[in-house]
Formats: sequence, C-alpha cells, structure tokens
Amino acid sequence: MVETWWSYPNIDPVAVALGPLKVHWYGLMYLVGFTLAWFLGKSRCKRPDSPFNEEQLADFIFWAAVGVVIGGRAGYVLFYNFGQFLQDPLWLFKIWTGGMSFHGGLIGVIVTMIVHARKLGVSFWNVADFVAPIVPTGLGAGRLGNFIGGELWGRATDAPWGMVFPRDPSHLLRHPSQLYQFALEGVALFLIVWFYSSKPRPTMAVSGVFVLAYGCFRFLVEFVREPDAQLGFLAWDWLTMGQLLSLPMILFGISILVFANKKAAQSNSPA
Repeated sequence: MVETWWSYPNIDPVAVALGPLKVHWYGLMYLVGFTLAWFLGKSRCKRPDSPFNEEQLADFIFWAAVGVVIGGRAGYVLFYNFGQFLQDPLWLFKIWTGGMSFHGGLIGVIVTMIVHARKLGVSFWNVADFVAPIVPTGLGAGRLGNFIGGELWGRATDAPWGMVFPRDPSHLLRHPSQLYQFALEGVALFLIVWFYSSKPRPTMAVSGVFVLAYGCFRFLVEFVREPDAQLGFLAWDWLTMGQLLSLPMILFGISILVFANKKAAQSNSPA
C-alpha cells in the first residue's frame, strides 16, 4: 500500500448555508478571482497605453463576469455534455449542478472585449493586451474552487502526493490535478504574462503569450487529469477534449506572436 504525504482535507463545498440558500466555495472563488482582477486592473489603468479608466474597467469586469458564466456554461454543454442537454434542455441553466468550460468562458470574455473595444473606440488587441495579464487570477481561484469542491480530480497514481477524493466512487489514489492547474494556470501563467507585459511590447504580443502559455499548460496537465466520464479519450487512448481545444490555442498563440513581432520589426525598420 502506498503511503501518502497528505489526505484530502474534505472541506464542505458549501461555504454558507442560510436556510434553502447555499453559497458554494466554487462560486466564492469566482468572486475572489474577479475582485483580484479588479485590483490588478486598477494598477494597469495608470499605464499610458490603458484603454480603460477605473469606471470603464468596473463596467468591463462586470460584463466579463457575465460572459464567463454564460460562455463557460454554454461551452461545457456544447463541448463536454451535449447529449445530456438534448435529453434535458433546461439542464443548461442548472449552473449549481456544476459544469463550466474555460474555453467557453474565454469565448464569453472575447465577446465582451469586442463590444467594449467598439464602445470605447479602441483596438480589440489593445483591450486584449490589457486584460490578458489579469485573467490568470480568475483561473487560479477557479481551480482552488474545484479542489475544495472535490471535483475534476486527476488520474489514478501511486505517487506519494496522490490523494483520495470522497466524491470519487472508485476511492482510488489520484493526482490532485486541480492544484497542478492552480500552480500552472494561476500562479505560473500570471507571473509569465504579468512580467512580460511590464515592458512595452508589440500590439498583440501580450495576448499571444497568454494564449500560447495557457494552451501549453492545459495540454500538459491533461495527461494527469481524469477525462470526463461521458467523453473518455477521444483518440489514441490519451487525447482528451481539453487537449483538442488547447491545440488551436497553441497554434494561434505562436501565430500572433510571430505576426506581432514581425509587424513591429517592419514598423521600426528604416524606410
């Protein structure tokens, strides 16, 4: 029998219960993520290249939160569990039952950025480069919410840092992949994009670094994350939906980085 370094803390996923009203930790983590994004965004508003003032940022954060929820839920239904939606269309609106997709949430945020860029009369990429460094705070908070909720666990392992998740019917020792994602998509991604953006960069480059780094991190962590039961592996006994959705991000991130730097080099070259 494998000796483990730790055991799952078995935190009640319900943070506050007031009669029939239940506030889950996962929902609170979303609030924490957007609050952190707001404070970090306020500091970025002081930059001369900022497309937002503080009032405009508050408006954007609110609608971005709406976009994350709507896009994240719609993305999960479309990419991961469309069959259940066909059986029960109202399940789309049962957000409290769980089921959100980062890639769907990203689409929701992109739509919000397009709308606000037009509203403010600025370039979409100017908005995207502003937003990219503050997004990882929400991603990291969300992964902590997954861990507290004891969901989206990793694959079976005999590593000493594995743990048994109470909601897992198999009761196998598993990778705490939520914490891996917190470390990669939250902490590491934040440090990479934040410090990269601390110096003047070509338009689109900051967004390119974010998309590329997230795509790589998500693709890698999927090798130890348990695929959704209703989907399993899509091909070759290892390709998951998360990896399939991350591949275009990797290619797109590389493409816009190359394009941004080439365009900047052409602009700086003597006529």
